[in-house]
Amino acid sequence: MKNILLPTDFSENSKNAIKYALDFFKDETCTFHILNTHKPSGYITADVLHSKPGSSVYESVLRDNKEQLATMVTFCESYSKNENHTFIPKIDFDDIVSAVKQIINKENIDLIIMGTKGATGAANIIFGSNTIKIIRNVQCALLVVPQDFKFEGVNNVLLSLHQQNDITKKSFQLFLNLVQLQQASIKLLNISENNTVDTLQQSYLTSIFKEVKVAQYTLKNISVPLAVSAFTQLIPVELHATIARHKSFIDRLVYGSNTSEINHNSRVPLLVLHE
Repeated sequence: MKNILLPTDFSENSKNAIKYALDFFKDETCTFHILNTHKPSGYITADVLHSKPGSSVYESVLRDNKEQLATMVTFCESYSKNENHTFIPKIDFDDIVSAVKQIINKENIDLIIMGTKGATGAANIIFGSNTIKIIRNVQCALLVVPQDFKFEGVNNVLLSLHQQNDITKKSFQLFLNLVQLQQASIKLLNISENNTVDTLQQSYLTSIFKEVKVAQYTLKNISVPLAVSAFTQLIPVELHATIARHKSFIDRLVYGSNTSEINHNSRVPLLVLHE
């Protein structure tokens, strides 16, 4: 793992996700790109009122954000005990999806790590809007850290798959690297929403994961969100990985068909892979 992108809005939630990232890769050589974005359309009256005479709103906001980024870098340097951790602050006046795509291409980003806001409001939405935008529109692995979740090691990783996933070795190389880094075992959950099981997929997965400890499970006649929720209540895991292939699947994973199906998402970090 060489280049990791850490989007931040300077909230405690994003700071917690950054701490998780530093703990997860505490013994690795990594470059952390700390990104703050601010859309020009996001300027508000307060920005104008607090800008100094002779300076534009742009310059005022840019100065404030640069100062907060510098503070965040200082925090990371003091929190990390690894001298092989490098922190690069970045600021972009663009929407977050465009900014993230640009930095992924420019810096060859391997993984994005960001926080969620937790379940809020009557709708019980567990992911912030920026997180959902990135899952839907950015083809890069994303590790989503729940609000207030603390890294205490990873012993078991849940990999949930359904029959429509196109399994390739390339898709899982990063996943395998993360599992091996933590010396974790895999709980492979094959989910069938009807009564059939893809035996060819199971056989292929066994060959891919031959270098790690894997226990396979199958759930039939059950929706993907409900299957994951039930599984994580019975078997403890510290990380959940899945593949986001279609927008409809992402929506069901994030929202479920009812709130009881999405409660599992707030328990452990979610690693979203792309085919």
